[in-house]
Amino acid sequence: MKLCKILAVILSLLFAAAIPAFSQRVDAGVDAGESFDRFGALPQNTGAIFDAHGQVAIFKANPKSQIPAIVAGAEAIFPVDTQNHAKEYAIFGGPEFQVKKLTIGFHVQIRKLVVPPSFVQNQFFVRDTMEFIEVPLVLKYKFGPEGRAFIEAQGAPEFGPRFHPPVGYTLPNPHIDHGYFIRASLGYNFGKFYAKATYQTRYLKFNADPGNPNGLYNWRTNAITGGIGVTF
Repeated sequence: MKLCKILAVILSLLFAAAIPAFSQRVDAGVDAGESFDRFGALPQNTGAIFDAHGQVAIFKANPKSQIPAIVAGAEAIFPVDTQNHAKEYAIFGGPEFQVKKLTIGFHVQIRKLVVPPSFVQNQFFVRDTMEFIEVPLVLKYKFGPEGRAFIEAQGAPEFGPRFHPPVGYTLPNPHIDHGYFIRASLGYNFGKFYAKATYQTRYLKFNADPGNPNGLYNWRTNAITGGIGVTF
């Protein structure tokens, strides 16, 4: 039910944005798959996830005058097992330039990561919720008959997040050493509907200081998902 509510909110926002934009292009979809998460030196956990996402072109691109499209969108990633996998929420927007069959853009986004606690040495280690400002490079290339097949890629380095500690916890904030995320998708457009498969990896490494005991904030996650969407 929570996933359905999240998707409903995303779709409502997209429709609200599309109406004043005279119904420009809208994409919305749902993916499902597996996430593989490891925190510090703890064992890896595997679990099912759902990804609800949508995007609307507020302004359409004009390749002749080199005016980019302006897009806005949102995403929610919800794991079935929230005790071992993170929830993610994001809103984004930015320009996309069209160069023949290649789309090049930048999406300025705010991403919230609700990371799970860990049970270590007979006690719970509760992590802060983190918010990142990300500016990924976004690439999409269409190929094949009528350009129906497509490949998408995006990625960006991670910088220091904003921390939101749980109520009752006062540990110092860790300091990020480095991090990044990469996402790649391969799909096919059937007209109004499309299908795609996606691989995503995210890595966060924090300094070995009192805010990161035993490296428990260090996080590597990989996800493989597949899903369907609609374009109108």
